[in-house]
Amino acid sequence: MARTADVAELVDRARAGQPRAVARLLSLVEEAGPRLPEVARALAPHAGRARVIGLTGAPGVGKSTSTSALVAAYRARGRRVGVLAVDPSSPFSGGALLGDRVRMGEHATDPGVFIRSMATRGHLGGLSWATPQALRVLDAAGCDVVLVETVGVGQSEVEVVSLADTTVVLLAPGMGDGVQAAKAGILEVADVLVVNKADRDGADATVRDLKRMVSPGGPGDARWRPPVVRAAATRGEGIADVVAAIDAHHDWLCGRGELARRRARRAAGEIEAIAVARLRSRFGGLGGGTALATLAERVVAGELDPYAAADQLVEGVGA
Repeated sequence: MARTADVAELVDRARAGQPRAVARLLSLVEEAGPRLPEVARALAPHAGRARVIGLTGAPGVGKSTSTSALVAAYRARGRRVGVLAVDPSSPFSGGALLGDRVRMGEHATDPGVFIRSMATRGHLGGLSWATPQALRVLDAAGCDVVLVETVGVGQSEVEVVSLADTTVVLLAPGMGDGVQAAKAGILEVADVLVVNKADRDGADATVRDLKRMVSPGGPGDARWRPPVVRAAATRGEGIADVVAAIDAHHDWLCGRGELARRRARRAAGEIEAIAVARLRSRFGGLGGGTALATLAERVVAGELDPYAAADQLVEGVGA
């Protein structure tokens, strides 16, 4: 792994727009080696400015096509764009099955776009465990917008809301998405609802159903109500309306101080995840895991309750 001086150089090169340096930093993040904290320290002063937009939805709704269309829209505005496409893991290699998203190949030669596929490696929630750190890499590298496209796994995709400033949920007509998404709770995390493939039969009914589900607020209700936007990403239709809806949500977040609160919650979640991972590693190091195994046996035997056992385990870690 890179040494401290190498990490600082990589960050400087990434900020200068060198894609190989960005790729190397992302690899260091995914490897999660012993120098990962050094990478985080080098990135910290340069992060915090990118807008993070999550795209999620059931398989087949056109997430990759929509992501590509959004990249084109933001590039037309002169924005630097990063894309994290989180793919299912290969059961053999642990790598991303879909590679670097050949469907976004039109942007591959654009120096203002960086696309990276990340394997979930069994992590639930539709995201890779390394996604928060990868976001920081792209942010520090000067991306104005980072699009996070999650795997289509339904209910567990609600995790994207903890990482994104704005969460876009895509649905398509003729797939029963309106009812199914409501049952799965996906609609509850949506900041913007997009009915993609709106040139198909049934689009009007899907839009109507979604608008009915997103009930209007009463007088004095300042809560954000997700707009329902029609689009046909393969034709580029409605993408400007999607961007406008994302911008409106961003303005709403900024106007109420909610953007800062969301980002603080994101940082808190990342800190907690790192702390828990470190504690777990220390649990495993207590006599090769024998302390935990002994406590488990005592709980099974009825000699100890699990809360008391947990207290003893924590006390042993702190000793």
